[in-house]
Amino acid sequence: MENKKVISRETRPKFPKRAVITGGMPYGNKSLHFGHVGGVFVFADAFARFMRDRIGKDNVIFVSGTDCYGSPIAESYRKACLEGFSGTIEEFVRANHESQKAVLKAYGISLNMYGSSCFGRSGEIHKEVTDWFICRLYDNGHLRKNITAQFYDEKAGMFLNGRQVIGKCPVQSCNSEKGYADECDLGHQYAPKNLINPKSTLTGETPVMRDVANWYFNLPEKRDLLSEFAEELKNSDNIRPVVYKTIAEFLEPPMIHVMNDFMALYLSLKSKMAEHILIEEPKKTSFTLKFNTLNDCDTACELLTEKSARFRTGKTLVPFRLTGNIDWGVKAPIIEDMTELTVWVWPESLWAPISFTKAYLEETGEKCSEKCSDGGGTSVGSEKWRDYWYSEDSEIYQFIGQDNIYFYGVAEPAMFMALQGKESLASKPADGQMRMPTLVANHHVLFLDKKASSSGNVKPPMADELLNYYTAEQLRMHFLGLGLGMRSVSFQPKPLNPAAKPEEQDPVLKEGFLLSNVFNRVIRTAFYDCQKYFNGKMPLGEVDGAFLADAERAILEYERFMYRFEFHQVTYVLDSYIRKASKYMSKAKAEADKADDNDMRRNWLINIFHAIKTAALLLHPLAPNGTEMLREYLKLGDDFWCWESAFNTFADTLNGFDEHELKFLEPRVDFFKKHESQL
Repeated sequence: MENKKVISRETRPKFPKRAVITGGMPYGNKSLHFGHVGGVFVFADAFARFMRDRIGKDNVIFVSGTDCYGSPIAESYRKACLEGFSGTIEEFVRANHESQKAVLKAYGISLNMYGSSCFGRSGEIHKEVTDWFICRLYDNGHLRKNITAQFYDEKAGMFLNGRQVIGKCPVQSCNSEKGYADECDLGHQYAPKNLINPKSTLTGETPVMRDVANWYFNLPEKRDLLSEFAEELKNSDNIRPVVYKTIAEFLEPPMIHVMNDFMALYLSLKSKMAEHILIEEPKKTSFTLKFNTLNDCDTACELLTEKSARFRTGKTLVPFRLTGNIDWGVKAPIIEDMTELTVWVWPESLWAPISFTKAYLEETGEKCSEKCSDGGGTSVGSEKWRDYWYSEDSEIYQFIGQDNIYFYGVAEPAMFMALQGKESLASKPADGQMRMPTLVANHHVLFLDKKASSSGNVKPPMADELLNYYTAEQLRMHFLGLGLGMRSVSFQPKPLNPAAKPEEQDPVLKEGFLLSNVFNRVIRTAFYDCQKYFNGKMPLGEVDGAFLADAERAILEYERFMYRFEFHQVTYVLDSYIRKASKYMSKAKAEADKADDNDMRRNWLINIFHAIKTAALLLHPLAPNGTEMLREYLKLGDDFWCWESAFNTFADTLNGFDEHELKFLEPRVDFFKKHESQL
C-alpha cells in the first residue's frame, strides 16, 4: 500500500466517559415506514454501536420507545374502530408497539430499551418522571397558568383535540395544508385562533373557540439563554449548521407578514397597534410588522383578523403548552386548583428518554424513583441515572429529523435549563445539572424524489417491506452513505421504482456491494490460503510500515467523522480502505502463487489480515452481523472490538504466538450476504 501522511493521534477528538443515545419516538398509531429506520434509527444505532466499542458497552445506554399518547393516536384509534377494530386504545397502541419493536430488531437496531410511555414498567416510570419534571418547573417558577381559547365542535358537543381540527398553517413560508389545532404536520406552532379556515374532522363544521386553562412553560423568557445556547452550538465542532440555524429562526422578535394588497388596511389600523417597525422589501409579495412583545403582536393579529386581512405570523418564541384536556394522555400532577389535566404529548416525549433510561437501569438492578407531591414538592435521590443525565463526564446524543428541531433544540434545552433553579440559569450547565443534549438532525430522506408521508399523497414504503428485496445490512450501508446530514436525499429502490429500466443498476446496492463483493472476497481468499498452505492457521508477524500507516490513517479519519456524525464520510473511508486492500491482495497473491513461495504468502497474509482487522473494527457499528460472523471465524472474543487496541496488530494482540488457528471456512461462505432475490 502507498504510504500517506499519518494524522496525529494527539489531535484525536475527545469522547465522554458515559453516553445516552436516543432515536426519537415513533407514534403508537402505526408501524414503521422506511423514513423512521433509514432517516433516524440506523444512524443512532451505528453511533451507539461505535460508542460501545469506543468507550465500553457498559458506559452506553441506547433508548427509544413508542410515543403512546396524544391526539394523533386517539384519532387513529377512532378511525380503526370505525373500520372494525374492537380492542381498547391501549391494545391498539400495544399492537403497534410490538410491530415497531419487531421491525427494529430485524434491522439490527441494538436498543438497550425500547419502551412505552403508557404501559409496562417504562410507562409507570414515565408517569413518575412526568410528575417530577412538571413539579420541578413549577417549584422553580417557570410555569404560568394561561387561559386560552380551544376549538369546540358544537354539533358534536365536545372539545376537539389537536388532530380533530384541520386547516392551513398560518406560519410564514409554510405551505402545509395540514395545520392542526396548534401545530402543523411540519412541526410549526401557533395560537389556535390563527389557524386558517379550521374545520372539525368529526363533523366537517367550523368549530367555535371556548376558553380553557392550562399550564404553560415560559419559553419567551428564555430568549437570551437560548441565544447563548445557539451561539455555543455554532462554535461547536460537531453540530450541524441546520441545528443552530433553525434554532436562531425562532429567536427572532414577533413579526407579522401581511400581503401587500392590504397595505391601505394596515395604515388605517396602524394607530391602534402597539409600537412596531414596518419593513418593506422590493419584489416581496408581503410587508413585515416587527413588534417588541408577543402580546403586542397578538393584538395586532386580532385587529387584522377582524378585517379579514391575509397575513402569516413569523417564527418566534411562544409560551410552550404543557397540559391539555384530552383523555388519552399522561395524567398531569395536581397543582393549585388545576385538576383532570393531561400532559400534551410533545413535552412528555422530550423527557421520555429519561424515563426509559431509568427503566433500563432498573432492569439491570438499579432502582430509580422520583416522587412528586400534590403541592409540587419533589423527593430527589442520587440514583445512577443521574450519572448519565447530570454529569459532565456524560453526553446525551439525540438523533432526530430536521422537522423536530424546534422541540428538541428550543423547547427541550430551555426546560432543561429551567430545572437548574429559579434564577441565574446557565446555557452551559455545571456538573450536577441536567446536560444539554447534542442534537444530530438529519434532513429528509425522500422517496423517488418526493417527500413521502403516511398522511400525504406519496405513501412511503414500510420498513419491513424493504426486507423483501434487500438485507438489513445492505439497507443500513445505503442509508448511512446518503449524506442526510447535509441535504435531503432521494431513496430510489429499483424494485419499487416504476421508472427504473431493467438494465440500470440498483442504487441501493452500491454500498452493500463493497461488502458482499469486495470485502467478502478479501476475507475468503485470506482464509482459504491459510487453510491451503498453513494448516488453517493465520500467520503472525510484523506488518509492513505502509500497511500500519494506512490503517492508522483510516482509523483516525473514521473516528473524526464519527465524532462529527458525518456518516457518509465514514462509508467513504471504508470504501477507499477496503478497495485498496483488495487491490494489494490481488497483486501480492498472484506474485506469491507464481513463485510458489510460502514466505511471500506469509508476508501478504500478515498484511492483509491487519487490513481485515482494521476494516472489521470500523465496519462493526455499520454492519454488525457480518463482522460478528468474521470475529467468530477468527476465534476471538468480544474484546476484538475494543478501541484500546485499535492500532495493534494481531501479533500484538496474540502476544507470544507466531500463528493463530482459525475456524474452518467452507467453500462459498459469505460473511456479508446478498438478498435471496439478488442471487
